[in-house]
Parts: sequence; structure tokens; C-alpha cells
Amino acid sequence: MINHSSNNSASPPFNVEVTRGPMVESRHVVSAAVSDSSGKIVRSWGNVEDPVYLRSAIKPLQALPLIESGAADAFNVSEKELSLACASHTGEPVHVEAVTAWLDRLGLTIDALECGTHWPTYDPAARALASSGQEPTAAHNNCSGKHSGFLCTAVHLKESIKGYIDRDHPVQRRIVTVLEDFTDLDLSNAPVGVDGCSIPTIGIPLQHAALAFARFADPSKLSAERAAACARLQKAISKYPEMIAGSDRLCTAINGAANGRIVAKVGAEGVYLAALPKAGIGIAIKAVDGTTRAVDVALGAILDEIGILDDDIHRAIDPFVRPILRNRNNITVGEITATFND
Repeated sequence: MINHSSNNSASPPFNVEVTRGPMVESRHVVSAAVSDSSGKIVRSWGNVEDPVYLRSAIKPLQALPLIESGAADAFNVSEKELSLACASHTGEPVHVEAVTAWLDRLGLTIDALECGTHWPTYDPAARALASSGQEPTAAHNNCSGKHSGFLCTAVHLKESIKGYIDRDHPVQRRIVTVLEDFTDLDLSNAPVGVDGCSIPTIGIPLQHAALAFARFADPSKLSAERAAACARLQKAISKYPEMIAGSDRLCTAINGAANGRIVAKVGAEGVYLAALPKAGIGIAIKAVDGTTRAVDVALGAILDEIGILDDDIHRAIDPFVRPILRNRNNITVGEITATFND
């Protein structure tokens, strides 16, 4: 549900409001940009000029060198694995088994992954692992698919697999080149942090992140090789949405239901990026307070504003983007909605 209130200030942020009964209990501030592939900002809300760490939302672009280097073809990387290379997965058996099999084809073990270890984020998978008496491995890390793609590229190009997470490793330098190409930015002086999986994360303004995903959506002005790589990743994510996220996840629901019309990826600290291939549009969203519940609702609201959501997509994603709040007795007590201030 989208509520509209009037505000004449230039490009104000919009709010995601959490109601309980008759009043707003909490309010999240959201900034966002919508761009076409030429760099024209179609819509914007809030601050879209200051750098934002895009975190895992940028993974589809980080996966492009896997294809462009020839590594994907050299190691017969499947569409399912290409989707996994873009994933923040939930550590379910389907993800862990795919990572393990991919590494085995590379002649590597899980020990080659430098992403760190955590328990599956999908509760049934974590409980099953614990009840079996096992401990999680790096393959359970939500970024293990992306890291498998990094390793695949390094092995193919005969680069050291040690330290592939470091800023100066060729794997990471290639990614920076891709990001500069897609954002029209010189990132040599951009802020750089360390992501949860230990690779560099680069500060990029939302307006340039939206441009990057617009070019991913509409790569017709890019080289034929790059355009083909973009299309290949889009197809893989649409065909195997469960690999990019997992059970009970908005990324899985929206990429599956949209049938290629929307390619969306969440990132930590309240970031979402989306590409709309048929419209040639990219969307970049940041919940200022870093909350996922806010950015999920914001994504749905912006897609509604653009007019791309049909009944089938709504049925798949409404539990995430139009959530109804219920208490422990399953009584409806509130909702979460977006309020545009324009």
C-alpha cells in the first residue's frame, strides 16, 4: 500500500512507516534513485549523491568477470551456478551442495574459500545441521557462491588463489574496473570498507548505482561480449531464483515471479538494487537506518510507482513488501507501508 502526502521540498526522502493500531509506531527514512541507461535520473528521493556501500546488492556486477574471463565456459559453469555466484544464500543443502561440487570441479576444497563461516540463515537448515552434530563450514556462508566464482576465475587465469579477497588481487581489481565502467566513476579515491565476507566494498552514490543497474538491465550500448554476459546472468537468476537467496526470501520471490522483467538483489544495511530489462531502468535504494524491513517495502513501493507489478508478482512478493503485522496469537495489529513525500 502506498500513501501519498504533499511536500514541496526538492527530492525529499520518503518514509516507511510501521503502524500499530491507529498510530505510527516507527518510521524509517529511505533514499532512492531510478535511472535509465544514459544516466538520466527518472525519479529520486533523498540524498542520492553521497557514497553508499552497496554491499551484496552489487553481486550481479561482481559476477561479470566470471563470464567475461572465459572461466564460466572453461569449467562448464551451469545457469544454476551463475545464479549462485550472485547470491546471498541461506545455507540450505541445495546451496552448500552446489558450492562443494563447483569447488570439486576446480580441484579445490572448501578450505580455499576465504569468506569465513557462519550458521545457515534459514532456521530449518541451521536446526538440521545442529541436530546432525555438524558444524557449519565456509560453504554455508551466504557469500560462498560468489567466492566460488572468484576462485573459478582465478584458477582459469592461473592466478594465485591465496588472498583473492585482497584489494590488490587481480580478482578484485577486475571487479573495480567493471564497477567503474558501469557507474561512469573513477573509484580510485572512493571510500573502501571491508564487507562481511572480507572483500572490499566501495562507496558509490545511489544515482550512479542506479545507472549501473540500468546498464545491466539494458546493455545494448555495451560491447557485444559484455551485453551477452549481462543477459546470461539475468537469465540464470530468473531461471534459478532459489539459488540467489533461498526459502522465504524476497529476492527468490521477486526474481522468480517476474520472469525476467525484474532482476533484484538485496544488500546488508538496508540496500536494494534492481534492474528492469524491458524498461531499461535501474533502481538503487538505501534505508538510512539500515533495516531490511524498510528497504523491502521501499522496493515494492517504487516498483508499484513505476507500474511494473502485475497480480502474479504481487501475490509472490506482497508478504515481503506489504507485510501485515500479527502478534503471537496471530491477531492483526498493524502494517508497514511507504509514504512518498511528493
